[in-house]
Amino acid sequence: MTERDLLSSERSSRLSGTLADPSASAQPQPLREAVETAMRRYFEHLDGSQTSDLYAMVMAEVEAPLLACVMEHTDGNQTRAADVLGLNRGTLRKKLKLYGLIDSDAP
Repeated sequence: MTERDLLSSERSSRLSGTLADPSASAQPQPLREAVETAMRRYFEHLDGSQTSDLYAMVMAEVEAPLLACVMEHTDGNQTRAADVLGLNRGTLRKKLKLYGLIDSDAP
């Protein structure tokens, strides 16, 4: 199992009973606590193995779904999405292209 697999499986298992699953009877877990829990479990699963570029990996795991959700929330309006995120529209477009959330040939 790769580092990315560990974080992805952690993310999937954490959806139940969180804000992502509002129908669940469990109390939603604050994002900060969910990240801490995921990271502790990730390090436990490493079982002594070394890791590198963890910061970039975690940021990519969080940033892509964040951007996708905000774009959905704003009905694809990049100007509104950039405003919601507090980003420059050009920066948002660059990130959307990076994660394949818009066509890289789009103007």
